[in-house]
Amino acid sequence: MRIDILSVVPQLLESPFNHSIIKRARAKNIVEIYVHDIREFSASRHKQVDDYQYGGNSGMVLMIQPIYDAILHLKSQREYDSIIYTSPDGELLTQKKSNYLSVQTNIIILCGHYKGIDHRIREHLITEEISIGDYVLSGGELAAAVITDSIVRLLPGAISDETSALSDSFQDDLLAAPVYTRPAEFNGWSVPEILLSGNFKKIEQWQMEQSLIRTAKLRPNLLSDKSADE
Repeated sequence: MRIDILSVVPQLLESPFNHSIIKRARAKNIVEIYVHDIREFSASRHKQVDDYQYGGNSGMVLMIQPIYDAILHLKSQREYDSIIYTSPDGELLTQKKSNYLSVQTNIIILCGHYKGIDHRIREHLITEEISIGDYVLSGGELAAAVITDSIVRLLPGAISDETSALSDSFQDDLLAAPVYTRPAEFNGWSVPEILLSGNFKKIEQWQMEQSLIRTAKLRPNLLSDKSADE
């Protein structure tokens, strides 16, 4: 898989992509991640990428020309399955969406900034808009990092135990069951005996029960959504 990210502050993405699972996945050539500075595509002598809004409202807007040229440059080299814009009014990122994106080959993520981008880019070039929550960030770089991380960890070989990702919260529209590790006793607090029993069938049944209990208590909307889908 290849992920190209367009940003006006690419330095913000240096750390997230150079540590942990993403770093190892890149080293093993499981994923290629390239961060491009939109300023490099500006036709302005001063590398300007933003301008005032038409209509007189406050706040600067990313200009159409640098973004248009950046996307066309990338598309001239390969086909892209998705061209994503990080936007607070986009589709909320879910595990299902990450699963869907993880089987694609080439993806572009355009990071919003300032008051957003010239809407003509959204109308004519963007194929998907994704939000990571109902709040506004200073820019889309953190959202791009979250989207990328949620995709890369699902790629075969990115996690040493590939079955681990299959038991994550939301993978089956349920929250994950509680997890424990050694020691079995600490400060008078005990690990549930069933997990020490070695009876994997009963352990699996307990984990499913706990997932349902936790989901009903903490995120009942997930069970409602699941019933609606069925």
